Amino acid sequence: MLLVRNIRLPLSCSDPDAEATAQALHILGVPPHRAAHTGVAKLSVDARHGKPVLVYTIAVTLNDEGEESALAGASPCVCFTRPPRFDFPTGDGLLTHRPVVVGLGPAGLFAALLLARSGYRPLVLERGPDLTRRIEAVERFEKTGILDTNANIQFGEGGAGTFSDGKLTTRVGDPLCAFVTQAFLEHGAPADIAWRQKPHVGTDLLRGIIRSIRGEIESQGGEVRFDTALTGLQSRGGVLTGISTTAGDIPCDRLILAVGHSARDTFAMLHQAALPLECKPFSVGFRAEHLQSEIDRSLYHAAAGHPSLPRGEYQLSQHVRGGRCVYTFCMCPGGTVCAAASEEGGVVTNGMSLHARDGRNANAAVVVSLDGRDFANDPARAVAFQRRLEQAAFRAGGGQYQAPAETVGSFLQGRGRLELDRVQPTYPRGVTPADLGALLPEELSGALREGITAFGRKLAAYRAPDAVLTGLETRTSSPVRLLRDGESLQCTGLSGLYPCGEGAGYAGGIMTAAVDGVRCAAALMQDCRPVEQ
Repeated sequence: MLLVRNIRLPLSCSDPDAEATAQALHILGVPPHRAAHTGVAKLSVDARHGKPVLVYTIAVTLNDEGEESALAGASPCVCFTRPPRFDFPTGDGLLTHRPVVVGLGPAGLFAALLLARSGYRPLVLERGPDLTRRIEAVERFEKTGILDTNANIQFGEGGAGTFSDGKLTTRVGDPLCAFVTQAFLEHGAPADIAWRQKPHVGTDLLRGIIRSIRGEIESQGGEVRFDTALTGLQSRGGVLTGISTTAGDIPCDRLILAVGHSARDTFAMLHQAALPLECKPFSVGFRAEHLQSEIDRSLYHAAAGHPSLPRGEYQLSQHVRGGRCVYTFCMCPGGTVCAAASEEGGVVTNGMSLHARDGRNANAAVVVSLDGRDFANDPARAVAFQRRLEQAAFRAGGGQYQAPAETVGSFLQGRGRLELDRVQPTYPRGVTPADLGALLPEELSGALREGITAFGRKLAAYRAPDAVLTGLETRTSSPVRLLRDGESLQCTGLSGLYPCGEGAGYAGGIMTAAVDGVRCAAALMQDCRPVEQ
């Protein structure tokens, strides 16, 4: 396959896909009848100079594939590539029991998928309910403030990513990304996730995809048990022999642990078991809401609203005094702020978007970095810090899981006021005016003020004084890392245990978590063959 890159077209082009394909064939010097297949491999928007242009990469497969390598030098923008092939070898080790996967977020879901496809018949344990009951619990919480600590935006089938933008963007160049993308496509994801510069699924479409993948796991011999939480590990001589759960003990010699970034009770259990934990960098801050139209104008200028342009997205960062970094994270165009608490008496915010991204507001986490030095490298202190912030936000919101909020202009001046104008907050439990700066240590509040001020110089929309900050954002990633061997991917303190995904400290986002799930499953397979049926 040939890739022809950097084909740039104006927004005025009436049929940009066809024009990009024609230009690709011209660059190659290939008439259309010699091409067996052409298609968009990547589409991005270059809006750096105030006049957005479409930037295409076109994939071309020739009838005579033997000619392709010779054409790779037709232009500096042409390269020859082969579609990735995935070979997951099976080792000679003996499994006494079928492997267990704990957690049905992206990491656990894709670990179980690969194991099921490979004949391992995995047993999957999820502390929360299936997706139908989980959605009901989330909707009940949003309407009534009645929180189910095992069925919420953090816990249940699909994990925290289910209630998100469904963003598949990653900076990781791992070939396994293609495996994950292909699985998403096979289970109903929009075709454009294969070629969009910033692919996303949306929380509405993601739900059906998750159910479909779980269906394949079960059809291939896997078993999923909902409402079953891990409570302990059993071992002999540093080797895993079984696990304890809320539904009883299960013999187990291979466990993929993919519990997600909010499983604080599991982190405590691992700590009590003297397994090797360390602090991992994480961040805290707020959800910032702006008018999506203002974001679009800031990025696309006069071209804002053009039908060929996606809803505007941004990613901003600023190093501030004290050596910290303030940055935006998990930006949700046309989305809403969601109530993401998983513990009673704590307020947590997050963001999500539908596939259409057609909401009035854009939102993103605006956060400041922390690391092990802030907590003497004690993971328990890091978790306790998150919890204190969430409890402070609950009190500032007035109870019933209302969230404290403040307009940007007020926050920058330290006035503690919510002066609503054009931007109306979308947090479903309602918001209460509060001094957000007072909820954080002074150093962190000052860093956030410095960072947001700098963002206003980079993106005009951030200068809007009526933008709304809703607090607090504390679950950007796990504050804990469970150490594992770099080759076997097994825990350095317990053979047979595979720390996996975001909760174990090895991923951040849907794609990287899913890739780590595949990677851990492949490592298990390379060590052991399936149990004889």
